Amino acid sequence: MKELLMHYIPDTAIDPCVDLLGSHRVEVKVVNHRVSKHGDYKRTALGYHQITVNSSLNPYRFLITLIHEIAHLKAFEVYGRRIKPHGIEWKQTFKDLMLPFLRPDIFPSELLPHLAKHFINPKASSAVDAKLSLALNRYDGKEERIYLLDLPAGSVFSIHNGRQFRKGHQRVKRFECAELHSGKVYLFQPHTEVEHLGN
Repeated sequence: MKELLMHYIPDTAIDPCVDLLGSHRVEVKVVNHRVSKHGDYKRTALGYHQITVNSSLNPYRFLITLIHEIAHLKAFEVYGRRIKPHGIEWKQTFKDLMLPFLRPDIFPSELLPHLAKHFINPKASSAVDAKLSLALNRYDGKEERIYLLDLPAGSVFSIHNGRQFRKGHQRVKRFECAELHSGKVYLFQPHTEVEHLGN
């Protein structure tokens, strides 16, 4: 396990993660990039636990995702299988497991305030928390990105699967955007990565 994790998370987080995983029959798999999720957890028919995490994640997002999935394992063990996957039991477990990792020798100091705020009431995905997601994106090592929030209203853009939209008005947090092909209106998070096609 240690040999696997050393390629994906900060060095100072490896031993604590190995300790968390050590008391369980759990297999951690690093898988190809999935657009729909960063990771997942399941209990197999044979009774062991399996966690998958996307290989494309930067070390800090990978660590958060790994702890997120370990929290599912622990919450189900403590509270039973009938709890909501991202309900109050999971939230408390995730907070408890993550707290020891919120240190400047594991996370960059500029991420810690975003993480502290996020873990007051953690969401089902860090990608839903716009400020945290944007802060984490800075560590991806990719070239300059364009986010929906950067585009003026009326701009035409495409998303990862090639579908094209026109940016509309902002609701409380998300933007209404009309798909050019169908005319249907969808809601997008402001930090959605887009390709700007014009106005």
